[in-house]
Amino acid sequence: MESPFNDRGVSVTRNALSSAGQVFPLRDIVDVRVVTVQKNKVVPLVISVAGLIGAIVGGVLHSASGLVCGVMLIVVGWLTWVTQDITHRLMVKTADGEREALMSTDREFVERVGEAVHRAKAAAAAPKA
Repeated sequence: MESPFNDRGVSVTRNALSSAGQVFPLRDIVDVRVVTVQKNKVVPLVISVAGLIGAIVGGVLHSASGLVCGVMLIVVGWLTWVTQDITHRLMVKTADGEREALMSTDREFVERVGEAVHRAKAAAAAPKA
């Protein structure tokens, strides 16, 4: 059996989509779509604001430990923001609902997998017509 798509542990065959240990039979797949998940803004902001408040209180009370802890929390909030990635997910819609089949920071890869699923479904439907 020839595999029309096989890259980075994801394969799309004439019969199924296989990704991260999950197997989705093509006959069960109604549609696939790519969803982009942006960075979380709330958590880094809350951590940084708590650190800013701690640093201000530590400075007003002349508490070196309060000031240091506040500054450390500000840095942790900033690092939390910087280290987050925008992720792209391939959502597979079946009769049972919608499930995540693949997650990656590379949107082009996720779109190629989605296109491979569409091509494989079209190829599977062509002989029946």
